[in-house]
Amino acid sequence: MSGVVEGMGVRAIQRIATTPDWYEPYKISQAVKAGGLIHVSGQAGIDDRGRTVSDDFLTQGRQAFANVQRVLAAAGASFADVVKVGIFVTDMAADLDHVITLRGEFLSEPYPADTLLEVSSLARPDWRIEVEATALAR
Repeated sequence: MSGVVEGMGVRAIQRIATTPDWYEPYKISQAVKAGGLIHVSGQAGIDDRGRTVSDDFLTQGRQAFANVQRVLAAAGASFADVVKVGIFVTDMAADLDHVITLRGEFLSEPYPADTLLEVSSLARPDWRIEVEATALAR
């Protein structure tokens, strides 16, 4: 984690990273803690070696949510602290029911605000889902 101090006042921005950090070569923080919030970058269904876990949507989705959970933990938070989720999928018609299943597995009342979008592609052609989150910092 690192901090930034600017100007006459203090503007604390803390970078959150896990090991390994597959985002570092792309100049992206896995998450940033600032202003009482944790902003988690989009997480895909990749394992600790940076490999896509499966072609199966639910398997990728579970790994993506687990990766969000891991980054939240590194920031001292959990899914209970999440106030907003963004979910990006490549085939809404095929996978909407699976998204609802994943929400039920990882999120609980009061459910966070959520944006679900279909996109033409994600960073890698074999990725089918990416999940980002905003949480309250403890």
